[in-house]
Order: sequence, then structure tokens, then C-alpha cells
Amino acid sequence: MVLCGQPDGEYLSAADAENFIAVPGRVNRFTWAMRSDVGRRRPRNEDSAISTGTVFAVADGMGGHAAGDLASAAVVQQFDAEALSFPVMPEDIYGTLTRASESVSRISEAAMREAGTTVTGVALTEVDSILSWLVFNIGDSRVYAQRDSELVQVTRDHSVVAEMVAQGKISEEEAEFHPDRNQILKAVGFDMDPVPDFWSTPVIAGMRILVCSDGLTKEVRNPQIAEILATTSTPADAADSLVAAALGNQGGDNVTVIVVDTVAEFPDSTGSTSTASAASAGAEDTRPRAVG
Repeated sequence: MVLCGQPDGEYLSAADAENFIAVPGRVNRFTWAMRSDVGRRRPRNEDSAISTGTVFAVADGMGGHAAGDLASAAVVQQFDAEALSFPVMPEDIYGTLTRASESVSRISEAAMREAGTTVTGVALTEVDSILSWLVFNIGDSRVYAQRDSELVQVTRDHSVVAEMVAQGKISEEEAEFHPDRNQILKAVGFDMDPVPDFWSTPVIAGMRILVCSDGLTKEVRNPQIAEILATTSTPADAADSLVAAALGNQGGDNVTVIVVDTVAEFPDSTGSTSTASAASAGAEDTRPRAVG
């Protein structure tokens, strides 16, 4: 397990990290918290995560000891090394993941076993001159967005059971217990081209973003996730409560979460030259949109 960025590996710290993004006319203030736990059944934490203030991502490794944890670490360390700056574009994410995939291939060769990892996250970008979240995903880790107590799963799982649900072959309830529920269709590694799915959604004051591994979503259903996100005041409180809920419901897998809040917008006195502007609370359409 590797945690990069703020909080600096001290992911149990009570203090939230902060970041300010300036755009003409206003400044958006973001706070976030990142938490990870090995769970109650796994001997090793194969999740990794990064929070830089511009990029927030979670990777869930596959391949067992000396492979899965190194694969997930390779992804977040590549993001850390490249230090992507605002605005982050889809080609930036794809380039980073391509180089991370090369590292994962070397890990597989050294371990003499196949290794790979999921990756999902958000990055600050601009779309049509609007300050936005660029959401990206490979695998079955997830990104959610919540505003006014409405929870939306932005990403779509690349998994066997997700495809079966989409085709109407099984229900979402049946998917939770299906024998193929752990089989994914896309990953970073396994000689796959690491092309993510992309979406964008405007940055809105009061919106809460959740990035998580499936160690959360296997144990905590969406209604409980929505309730926790709606009833906790800070990202730290939300992240702690989500991890506790997963551990309280067996905690059968590693669980990692990042919670990001757009806290407020202030008049801009920084002289920023960015062309992006934040979406207003009254924007007509703030639904996530597919990119590419």
C-alpha cells in the first residue's frame, strides 16, 4: 500500500487537507481526506491512493503478495511523479497510465506472475470554460458524486457482473452474490491498453466527491453510502465513517476512500489568468457527461 500526497501518509490524521483553485471572479476551496484499511480478512493491503489537490485517485491491486500491492503503488507513484497541473486533460491521464502500465509489466516479470490494478479518480479540468471534474475509470473501483443528498454513481464498473446486469441477465441484488462478481474486464496491466472511460461534471459548491475501492462498495450499499455522505460535516468524518461501516459489515477486503468537498466560492483577488469559470449553483445541467 502506498498513499501519496496530503495527508502525507498520515491518513488517520484528523486534519483535512485544503487546496484553492483560482478562476476569474472567484476562488474555489476544496478540502479532502484519504483513508485506507487492510480489512479484517486480508493479510496485506493491496490498495494505493493519491490526493494532490488536483488529482485524486484510488488503485486496487490484483496479483497477490509482491504483485498486487506493487501494481497499485506503481499507478499512484506515476501520478505523483508526473505532478499533473490544472487543467488536467484526458490525454494527460492516459499518458500517465500508459507509463504506469509499463512499470506493472516489469513487476509481473519480476514476480513471475500476472499483476494488475484498477484505477479510478477525479482531476480538476475545464470543459467549455467551466471548472469541472474529469472523472476516469478502469476496473470496478468507483467515483460517486453527491449534492443535495442525491448520490450518483458516475463511473461504470468494468466487470463481468456489471455487463450481465446491463444486459438484463441478472439483477443488481443477484450480482452481489454471483460467483463471477470479482472478475473484471479492464485493468492497468495484464497486457491491456490502459484506456479509461472518461466523464466530466461541473464543480459545484456543496458537491461531495467519493473515490473508493470495491472494499467499500462490496460491504456498504449505496443508500448507506448516501446517508453517511449526507450526515457527516467534514471529509475526515465522512471517510472515517465509510471505512468503519465497511469494517462493521465483515470488512472482507481492503477498503480505501477519498472524500473531496467543494466547500465554498470566494471573490478572486489572485489575478489568475485561467480561462475556466466555476459553475453556479443554478446551472441548468450538472449531470456527469461522457468524454470522448
